Amino acid sequence: MAEIARLHPADDKSFRVAPHNVDVEQALLGAILINNDAFYRVADFLLPEHFYEPIHRDIYELAGKIIRAGKAAEPATLKTHLPDQLLPEVTMMQYLSRLAAEATTVLNAGDYGQAIYDLAIRRNLIMVGEEMVGVAYDSDVEMTPVKQIEKVEGELFLLAEKGRYDGGFQAFSSALNASIQMAGEAFQRDGGLSGVATDLHDLDRQMGGLQRSDLIILAGRPAMGKTSLVTNIAYNVAKNWRGDVTPDGHSKTVNGGIVGFFSLEMSSEQLATRILAEQAEISSSDIRRGRIHDNQFAKLVDVSNVMSKVPLYIDDTGGISVAQLAARARRLKRQKGLDLLIVDYLQLLSGSSKASSQNRVQELTEITTTLKALAKELEVPVIALSQLSRQVEARDDKHPQLADLRESGSIEQDADVVLFVYREEYYLKNKEPKEGTPEHLTWQGEMEKVHGKAEVIIAKQRHGPTGTVQLSFEAQFTRFGNLARADYLPERME
Repeated sequence: MAEIARLHPADDKSFRVAPHNVDVEQALLGAILINNDAFYRVADFLLPEHFYEPIHRDIYELAGKIIRAGKAAEPATLKTHLPDQLLPEVTMMQYLSRLAAEATTVLNAGDYGQAIYDLAIRRNLIMVGEEMVGVAYDSDVEMTPVKQIEKVEGELFLLAEKGRYDGGFQAFSSALNASIQMAGEAFQRDGGLSGVATDLHDLDRQMGGLQRSDLIILAGRPAMGKTSLVTNIAYNVAKNWRGDVTPDGHSKTVNGGIVGFFSLEMSSEQLATRILAEQAEISSSDIRRGRIHDNQFAKLVDVSNVMSKVPLYIDDTGGISVAQLAARARRLKRQKGLDLLIVDYLQLLSGSSKASSQNRVQELTEITTTLKALAKELEVPVIALSQLSRQVEARDDKHPQLADLRESGSIEQDADVVLFVYREEYYLKNKEPKEGTPEHLTWQGEMEKVHGKAEVIIAKQRHGPTGTVQLSFEAQFTRFGNLARADYLPERME
């Protein structure tokens, strides 16, 4: 089919033609036209924009629509929706008929599709490279080398993950297909959740799990247990991880998730000790001081052997910028995979520009905006911990509110979900009246009601209701868990 080559003459040696293979594109389209099942061998990774020839993009896209509608994609059914004339001497019907007539076998459809995909990636790599060279030659003052590296790294990540470099509009039907796919995955997943399960059942019910591309802010005053809660969630998600291999050879998470944890406050050893204490049910202070007996030590060893296989990755580098965090998160997703990203905590991150460092509010705006963009780019939930201002302590009712978020404007605006951790027991314990007084008896009764309980307040949620979730809290193990509710208990005999 030499006539198609006339659309892109390559006689001029003064320029290099982008890598492509028209023969392979024709072979795949021909295979699809003679046996529509060939389309499903490539449909999960090959998109119309991966084809080099514009007319081939149109044919592939149209064939896909017809096949998905349950109809037969043949030259006669395709020609109605395509231009009548391909070239002055070649009609569209003639070209489609020759594609079908010269097709060899559908067995090679997968290989043809992979070859087209690989060539498209190479073309996009050339675009990224040419842009990088151009910017490096003619960069302005604002575009520092570090910023350029971060920009290129982000573009290469998108190219590696999604197979295309260009952004722009997508058809509503594509978004609809993605939505239906998400619903199907939720139906098949343990617990029927659309997001990643935390194993805290009431919280999962209220939120539908941790949703992809969401920025989740978890805030609270010191000693409320923010880090403990997010550590519990991280380990629960990682221990439930189960993966599968997709047709194109990539690994896909079926349940649970691979977790990346940026611990800017605690060292990785301290974080591991917390998780070890929680899982082994031994006080972390006893572990640190060595106040454990032989049986407890044996239990620690057994638990640590199980924990060592869990896909939880910790980065405890202090004082990193949000741009460095984004680069490391991209790298983790490429090398190991990533389903949940945690940042402990927001106020310890720094911005990347000089302008933002002069104003803390502007700097925090850059940080939250970057984290939200990163959640969308990586298609994972990002949980970022945040401090609350001291104005909580001045109120009689210590329950946190959105206005209590420090430098709250950007945090509240960029977050998809805002959660507050609150423990009444902590405040009540500090108000103990003198023993033997009537007030002390009243205080004891109140303490019994709130002992070992915590609240997670959902103050904002874009895709669902707000409200309060009750959890259990075991302070000695720094462990949050599911509360045994009255309606879950067996019926009592009076």
